[in-house]
Amino acid sequence: MLSYPATISLSSRTLNHLAERIRSHRKQRRSRWRRLEPGRQALLALAHLRNGDTYTRLAAGFEIGVATAWRYVQEAIALLATAADDLATAMVRIRRLAYAILDGTLIPIDRVADQRPYYSGKHKHHGVNVQVIADAAGRLVWASPALPGSVHDLTAARTYGIIDALTRADVMTFADKGYQGARGSVRTPFKRRRFRPKLSRRQKAINRAHAKIRARGERAIATLKAWKILAKLRCCPRRATVSAPREN
Repeated sequence: MLSYPATISLSSRTLNHLAERIRSHRKQRRSRWRRLEPGRQALLALAHLRNGDTYTRLAAGFEIGVATAWRYVQEAIALLATAADDLATAMVRIRRLAYAILDGTLIPIDRVADQRPYYSGKHKHHGVNVQVIADAAGRLVWASPALPGSVHDLTAARTYGIIDALTRADVMTFADKGYQGARGSVRTPFKRRRFRPKLSRRQKAINRAHAKIRARGERAIATLKAWKILAKLRCCPRRATVSAPREN
């Protein structure tokens, strides 16, 4: 079997952050011995998440078993999940923004037995819906847990209380036409209606300005999808996230 060196487009700060969490977790559990040290396990997990390397390739490269590679990656993912901010925590930072950008994205999945809930008619394929909040520079501030792809963006935002949270914080939020009717502090572009076949010149100008601002939110989605593991989820879609929707 041939091997070759490869790179991961991440900083050493990211590696050290995950390695420290793994080190603390091992100390808490009093783990005496592992096949890989914390730094190597962190590198293994990041290679899988960022580059999309398979467990078989990682096992060969790190000279461990496939089952061990899977277990190490899953442990790292669980540690990262527990460190992720919920919406209430993220709102502390969002309140300080000049304005926020709200958008939804579909992460493709393998077809599953119960296909209908995960089929998006808008995108014409199966996936999970993730809501993303970005700042004025297009930086990712918060991403919601995943819902089935058939869920509409506005429904997904309401399910996790995003609209209410942004409105209570009085944060001006720009969103696309999929969020028409959200109200509160969410602003959407003007939409042509049956009884109003044409938009006025002023409305068109507002829509152009709105689109320029909202386009920056695509950078946040691009940041999210730079992780190759999200190019197409091959796990059970119910395991895409661990958090459950807020109960109304």
